[in-house]
Amino acid sequence: MSTIAQYLLARLHELGVRHIFGVPGDYILRFYDEIGKSNIRHIGTTREDTAAFAADGYARCNGIGALAVTYGVGALSVVNAVAGACAESSPVVVISGAPGVREQKEDPLLHHRFGPFSFQREIFERITCAAAVLDDPLIAFRRIDRALAAMREACKPVYLELPRDMVCMEGYPFPHETQAEATSSTEALEEAVAETLELLAAAASPVLLAGVEVHRRGLQDQLLALIRRSHMPVAATLTGKSVVAERHPAYLGVYEGAMSAGNARQQVEQSDLLLMLGVTLNDVDMGIYTANLDPNRMVRAVGGEVMIHHHRYPRVRLGDFIAALAKRAQPVASRAVSSLAPQLEGFPQPGRAISISRLIARLDQALTPDTMVVCDTGDCLFAATELRVHERSEFFASAFYTTMGFAVPAALGAQVARPDARALILVGDGAFQMTGTELSTIARLGLNPIVIVFNNSGYSTERFILEGPFNDIAPWKFSRLGELFGPLAGYEVATEQQFEVALAAALDETSCPSVIDVKLAVSDASPAMRRLAEHLKARVAGG
Repeated sequence: MSTIAQYLLARLHELGVRHIFGVPGDYILRFYDEIGKSNIRHIGTTREDTAAFAADGYARCNGIGALAVTYGVGALSVVNAVAGACAESSPVVVISGAPGVREQKEDPLLHHRFGPFSFQREIFERITCAAAVLDDPLIAFRRIDRALAAMREACKPVYLELPRDMVCMEGYPFPHETQAEATSSTEALEEAVAETLELLAAAASPVLLAGVEVHRRGLQDQLLALIRRSHMPVAATLTGKSVVAERHPAYLGVYEGAMSAGNARQQVEQSDLLLMLGVTLNDVDMGIYTANLDPNRMVRAVGGEVMIHHHRYPRVRLGDFIAALAKRAQPVASRAVSSLAPQLEGFPQPGRAISISRLIARLDQALTPDTMVVCDTGDCLFAATELRVHERSEFFASAFYTTMGFAVPAALGAQVARPDARALILVGDGAFQMTGTELSTIARLGLNPIVIVFNNSGYSTERFILEGPFNDIAPWKFSRLGELFGPLAGYEVATEQQFEVALAAALDETSCPSVIDVKLAVSDASPAMRRLAEHLKARVAGG
């Protein structure tokens, strides 16, 4: 017989979890003790919310991530990060300790309580696809199985609450419950594929637009097979960035409406048939709704259905649709112009102040096949659209939910999941001040990311929308964090020559993290950021 904790840990290990992130607290300590006896390793973080960001980064590399925190103060601290994982479709298992079942009945005035004991579960029900309290040994195993099945189907977080007097309680195994696997309607799939093939045969300049769902559901191989067979050029949305290798000859770049680089925007918007696969029509991916896309020249497959012009085919799974097209599509006469490298001439120029555009162009040259880019929100994100990662699914960001503070802890999770890769972290000075303490955990584990701090003395995105003293922050000495965080190489640069020296040193330093504090002009911004700010400025001004 297995205890509830043993069963939960075994199921997580079976699904690929090898690390659980979190901060100890009395209601979760007995579960932590069980982690120590299992073949899963606990990674302690500096804060609970960074544990959730780390689990999110881990899940994006590994297909599933997990965190364990205490009741109340711990669980409520992760709400923002878990909401982000939900919005970004990242499968994270949230495990919260809780007062014991008997304690809740006999001693209700317990610390960390903030209302009825059901409140915490009710909060997480809103930001996960399944939430369960493991307070009954008779059905605890089944509740675990059902939650994990829901997570795998929806690619969303789940919440499991474990009272501390249930941790070592023996559970009761039921006969295996066969989950009915969601399948496509054969008739709907065939008709959707047939109509799409007919449109493709008549199209002169079809283009693929790939979105985040392709990545989250692990459909990159099917997408690549479709590209190879059809010869169609492909662009990605911002949330789907790196869903295909960005140096592939068919890749056009990131499409995000008016925020796009000219090449991707021109070919996507001028195509006579746009095949949108796994694309969510959110305001970020659509360039704050500046996208100029004609529904009458569009096939859109997302969320279990296919929409063609004004036709709708329900119960068509994205993977089935792409696989069927990859088998039957005919090559098209492509006129694609592949993604161009960011322009960079004469770098470094003596005495020239570093700028965002030339910084990004230099980083693009420095990327290698084992480099993954983890990007925070703000101008570092919009500027990074021009980076071309070598391999697919090597760019991670909170691109839709756009929470500040994502990058440093998410890179911790990503590099723990993929120790063979090296993370390049792009983060603003404001976002770093929120969660940059996780760099100390990264240093403690002997990981070696390179952190580029876009230091423009405040919240630059908000500055370009509405300037005010509320955008100012304290001037940290980022290059000296090694004195506080442990083994860490730090550099402070303001010119191109200084950056070149620091980047070379950071690339050579593989035994510890490196931080390059890049002093940028307050007025500096990427072209995409300036275009975005113009659209947002009007909205803010109009209330």
